[in-house]
Amino acid sequence: MTDGERILLGHGSGGKLYRDLVKDVFVKAFANPVLERLDDAAALTPRGRIAFTTDSHVVQPLRFTGGDIGRLSVAGTVNDLATAAARPLALAAAFIIEEGFPLADLRDLCASAAATAREAGVPIVTGDTKVVERGAADGLFITTTGVGEIVVAHELGAAAVRAGDAVILSGSIGDHAVAILAARGQFAFSADVRSDCAPLWGLVEAAVAGARESGGAARSGGAEALHFLRDPTRGGLTTVLAELAEESGLGIEIEEAAIPVSPAVRSVCDLLGYDPLTLANEGKMVLVVAPEAADAVVAAVRGTQYGRDARRIGFITTAHPGRVALRTPFGTRRVLDMPVGELLPRIC
Repeated sequence: MTDGERILLGHGSGGKLYRDLVKDVFVKAFANPVLERLDDAAALTPRGRIAFTTDSHVVQPLRFTGGDIGRLSVAGTVNDLATAAARPLALAAAFIIEEGFPLADLRDLCASAAATAREAGVPIVTGDTKVVERGAADGLFITTTGVGEIVVAHELGAAAVRAGDAVILSGSIGDHAVAILAARGQFAFSADVRSDCAPLWGLVEAAVAGARESGGAARSGGAEALHFLRDPTRGGLTTVLAELAEESGLGIEIEEAAIPVSPAVRSVCDLLGYDPLTLANEGKMVLVVAPEAADAVVAAVRGTQYGRDARRIGFITTAHPGRVALRTPFGTRRVLDMPVGELLPRIC
């Protein structure tokens, strides 16, 4: 970025502008080996057993079909910890509240956050509250910080991914973004879509157990058959895959027909010209595992509340390194590039 540039909504998209902002500003300012990995949750010493993450939530509207900012603030941070295979131990919650915000609404949203924390099995143990002038906070902002215990002995991430690994998706995509869009009422459409907003530690714990218990995984070192975890939030599935290809230096082959998209989400995307692969999700996980453990991990994830539609969607390859190739149902292929601008601002 040059001195004449300004922050755009697109810098919050999770796509290329966002990555450029993080690398050019924050990584340069706060440079250290842990930050430079750009993981969703940082693995800390001793021996990388503790994961630490923080996430701010500015979604509008505050309530939407399937969730609200309270549920989202807990689930989002639990899920960031889960990408490090970390069991959540404790959360902190900081509230920035606009003057005039209804106290009854604050109580309801806190109750929703508390219920989600109970579901995830994690206490909210500390926090902070600030009240700002009318017009300064758009109602309510929540920042949650989480600490978790990493339950695998090996290091997850792009560096652990190998050619031949299976790419697994835990369920349908685009539901959260479309639910937010419908709640805003900016377009004349109705869609029977609920946000997938949910805490995913139980899903990841099952995947770890499935990798550890499968006979094929034993040949790869038990749970070490699980190589990579990431929740496809801002920028959607496309951004996760494009980042993984870039960071690993390997190629990825994805079958479009294998990616679950609900009929309602697909209809909205067709109507408005959105690509469901770039839409945000708040209750899905991308997993990359050794090929011999893939069936066991898919079965384990399908046995959880939020992973019933899990499936293998592709594989890692040495072909076209650094690129993601999407095989369409028509027999053609197209490259999945990281989105540049902001499709739907304020979705999380």
